[in-house]
Amino acid sequence: MNLALWLQRSAAAFGDKAAVAQGLNAVWTFAQFEAASRSAAAALARTGVGAGDRVALFMDNAPAYLKALWGAWWLGAVVVPMNARLHGREAGWIVGHCGARVAVVDAKHRLELQPFAPEACLLIDADALGADSLPGGPAARHEDDAAWLFYTSGTTGRPKGVTLTHRNLRWCSMAYVATVQPVSPGDSCLHPAPLSHGSGLYHLPYVMNGGVNVVTANGGLDEAEFFVLAARWRNASCFAAPTIVRRLAAHAREHRPPLDGLATLVYGGAPMYLADLEEAREALGPHLAQIYGQGESPMTITVLPRAVIEDRAHPRWRERMASVGLAQPMVEVSIRGADGQPLAPGETGEVCVRGEVVMAGYWQQPEATAAALREGWLWTGDIGRLDQEGFLTLLDRSKDLVISGGNNIYPREVEEVLLQHPAVAEVSVIGRPDPEWGESLVAYVVLREPLGIEALDAHCLAHIARYKRPKAWRIVDALPKNNYGKVLKTELRQREAGRSAPPGEAQGAN
Repeated sequence: MNLALWLQRSAAAFGDKAAVAQGLNAVWTFAQFEAASRSAAAALARTGVGAGDRVALFMDNAPAYLKALWGAWWLGAVVVPMNARLHGREAGWIVGHCGARVAVVDAKHRLELQPFAPEACLLIDADALGADSLPGGPAARHEDDAAWLFYTSGTTGRPKGVTLTHRNLRWCSMAYVATVQPVSPGDSCLHPAPLSHGSGLYHLPYVMNGGVNVVTANGGLDEAEFFVLAARWRNASCFAAPTIVRRLAAHAREHRPPLDGLATLVYGGAPMYLADLEEAREALGPHLAQIYGQGESPMTITVLPRAVIEDRAHPRWRERMASVGLAQPMVEVSIRGADGQPLAPGETGEVCVRGEVVMAGYWQQPEATAAALREGWLWTGDIGRLDQEGFLTLLDRSKDLVISGGNNIYPREVEEVLLQHPAVAEVSVIGRPDPEWGESLVAYVVLREPLGIEALDAHCLAHIARYKRPKAWRIVDALPKNNYGKVLKTELRQREAGRSAPPGEAQGAN
């Protein structure tokens, strides 16, 4: 089925209820949202867009973004949401790779994309998407037809186009209402995070169930505005990368805004370290839930729901908080060895998942698809272990594993320990070639207050095995991150490449 049927049904059932808002003001009711999307569909159809064609979206968060997205789906087209912070050259590559017939842009992003857009792709301003309306209902689509092409962040090379079908997105939405946050008519979803990513996926259950999707006044995050919007729209939830959660928690600690309008802050997309989680819970109250997923299985591998986070009396509470939770009900999760065989609880291997939400494959990349999808399982590239209760703990990406002196070291474990020190604000640990040990650890550390390397080294020795502690320390003002807040370890490795240890660099025998 075409997901656009959800909008058609909600317009009939909740026609006069707010569907889309910007800041404090409602923009469209459901009846008006359907009409706006049908107008967008009419404008796109005049350019020749039809079922199966790709429509790229390159613009900041705005109501017009949602109008264009649902207009494309009304025609049966495939949306290609692109990160609004991409360079025009990067966006142009994606438009060319997916063969987009049209790219919907705002004024700023037209200037970015125009020099790099393929000649075959027409650029259309979002605000000019039609005044008339397309007659009839949504185009018929099969549930296994492509609906959304999500291009990966490309931190290790060219991004890959993850092909998500109408079936994938339907089950992603069902996972949200089943295990993360139920949605009733009038509930709200705030969007301080990009609609091109997880926040965009989480707007779907609100269209389905008569909730209101709220973009911020400036299209991004303003901490003070966020709490004002939660109080205005009520029962407000949002998807947030850990960096956003930390910013909201810091604001809440300083300004003490009312929190009664909040429902659930769903975090994911990057590691949330235990120390950060405890600080966020103290500042933001019982409103946190975690999901673990990838673009290839969007938002839907595991969930750590609010009830588990709030169960502080549980004897294994801290262990559970260091996990990413339990398998979502519509997937199977398995830890597998290099031979492809499942491993027992407690053993470490690659996280694999299969189910209704796993991607159809990578767009026009059969070899990459075959490497990721094997015998029905998605091999995530993440290393982890399942405990006897089914809680999944992630250790690292497989490419981040460091083997030093024959010992496997997972940098995330070292990062967790360093973040327990009150002077440490952020940290990223990587491996570098070592002539004696094969590899050794380098810690990039952002401090809240001055602290000597000797104190950091002593902190590690007090909490983890000697061979796991970093042999080199880099005190930096900030860590390099991509547009979604993920630390770019690839860039840190590039900094280390060819760098010799300066005099006085902290060393130590493994």
